[in-house]
Amino acid sequence: MNLSLENRVVILTGAASGIGLACLKAFAAEGSAIIAADINAEPLEAAVKAAGGKVIAQTADVTDAAQVQALVTRAVKEFGRVDVMFNNAGGAFPTPTEQQSIEDYKRIIALNLDSVFYGVHAALPVMLKQGRGCILSTTSGAGLNAVDGLAVYGAAKAGVINLMKSVATEFGNRGIRANTISPGAMDTPALRAWLNTFPDGPARYGRQIPSGRLGTGEDIARAALFLASDAAEYINGVVVPIDGATHARLASPQLN
Repeated sequence: MNLSLENRVVILTGAASGIGLACLKAFAAEGSAIIAADINAEPLEAAVKAAGGKVIAQTADVTDAAQVQALVTRAVKEFGRVDVMFNNAGGAFPTPTEQQSIEDYKRIIALNLDSVFYGVHAALPVMLKQGRGCILSTTSGAGLNAVDGLAVYGAAKAGVINLMKSVATEFGNRGIRANTISPGAMDTPALRAWLNTFPDGPARYGRQIPSGRLGTGEDIARAALFLASDAAEYINGVVVPIDGATHARLASPQLN
């Protein structure tokens, strides 16, 4: 299938590592023109160099609405339009709910929900003027079902899902699509380091996933390319779990 993403203008946040880096490389390989954003300048420059193609790095703190607006302004200035706004940046800080500080609560909401709204708010006027546009946002399994220690993060990610559905229904008849990607347990350096503290940790953890392995950034990137393409033109307002069927399994008590 030809996804026809050459010269599509993409803004991608959280582009310097993990899922964001995999998506950056995938869109660049398709010939898209990309504004790649991350709060960490040096890793971002390295990511852009590794991706090649038509990629411009712009350091940005997505919890600042003005800096997110600047990404859209830069895209229009450099490339004339915005075809895809990919709100990927986010992060979890596991803490028991009763120990969660108000300051950390605000920080988690700002990073995982406010930032997505800022991306939507900045991109929508450009996309509505164009008469078309695709908004993608990254949520989490914690936004679909509860995870101990991630109450605030999960609430923020659930908010992302509802925000995308709202944008899809409000603006679908004006050429706007808004969909959410929900990654499962991904084989990132941070997760692998934690799993390695247990005997046979990575393999044992992977076996508990119905598909038998941890996910990869490339798994997410392939879905993002499809959702951003015209091949997905009638897919709007959905959540796509990319988690090896983890969310599909009933969390019933186990005897082994």
